[in-house]
Amino acid sequence: MGSRKRESALARKLTNQDVAKALHNDCPSSPRKMRLVADIIRGVEVEKALSILKYSKKDASNKLEKVLLSAMANWQSKNEGADIEEANLIVKEIFVDSARQLKRLRPAPQGRGYRIRKRSNHITLILGTKEN
Repeated sequence: MGSRKRESALARKLTNQDVAKALHNDCPSSPRKMRLVADIIRGVEVEKALSILKYSKKDASNKLEKVLLSAMANWQSKNEGADIEEANLIVKEIFVDSARQLKRLRPAPQGRGYRIRKRSNHITLILGTKEN
């Protein structure tokens, strides 16, 4: 590796030091239902987001809680000596994209079949530090 590439890689690594990312692909829930919960925790501090997700009645909150805990663990592995509570982490970005659909047929009157689309989604969650 050349010296310029090494320097740019080191600079990129330092800028991404305070950012952690977690993904969950092919989550078996509709993207519309997942976005309702994702919109609640966007831009919120991590501890508050965890409590919101823990006490939410929606089923999507359980899956989002696992993704948030995974992102926190990823941040902890990047920053060995740092403490999560003192870092002032927030949910910087969270977006839910549509994934593949399982197409099924339900029997309908007069020999017809109605199409059922079982939707799934991709969740991407990015944690960052609060900028004062």
